[in-house]
Amino acid sequence: MRILLLSGSPSSPSRSARLLNHVGTKLNEQGQRTSSLHVRDLPAQALMHADFSDPELAAAKNLLAKADAIVIATPIYKAAYSGLLKSFLDILPQDGLAGKLVLPLATGGSQSHMLALDYGLRPVLASLSARHILPSIYATDAQVSWSELQGLQLDTAIQERVEDGLQLLLDSLSLLRSPVQAAPEALLPC
Repeated sequence: MRILLLSGSPSSPSRSARLLNHVGTKLNEQGQRTSSLHVRDLPAQALMHADFSDPELAAAKNLLAKADAIVIATPIYKAAYSGLLKSFLDILPQDGLAGKLVLPLATGGSQSHMLALDYGLRPVLASLSARHILPSIYATDAQVSWSELQGLQLDTAIQERVEDGLQLLLDSLSLLRSPVQAAPEALLPC
């Protein structure tokens, strides 16, 4: 199974990208194959003008199309996911996430923006025909810290949510591998 780590942060480094990298490392430790796509690295002109002939956008869409699961990370600004991520999602076809499992991650300044993923991003992912959108993981800036000496430090509560989210993703991928054994309702879109 292939898992795409999709970063919607316009800045580097960022808390959301570091959280995404942490998740990617944990997935790799579990034997999963991951690839990364940072939307900020795509050509801005092509992205903003939805230039479908641009080879870099075509390669990014192809990478997404080959993935079985996508872990999407975004910072939350003004109670919404990043405009950069929105620009990328806008160039996808209506069924751009068909058959895919999606794990949304976000970081933001306070708990006040916790529901931005559920009210803002989840409907867009559903409209792109995601097979199953797993429960979102939201962390405040205080819960995700970085130091050159210690690297990424996660608050205990966020660490537990990340571990639970990863286990749910791995379990869901296992169900996809052996659909005969899976209960039909286990893979219904949400």
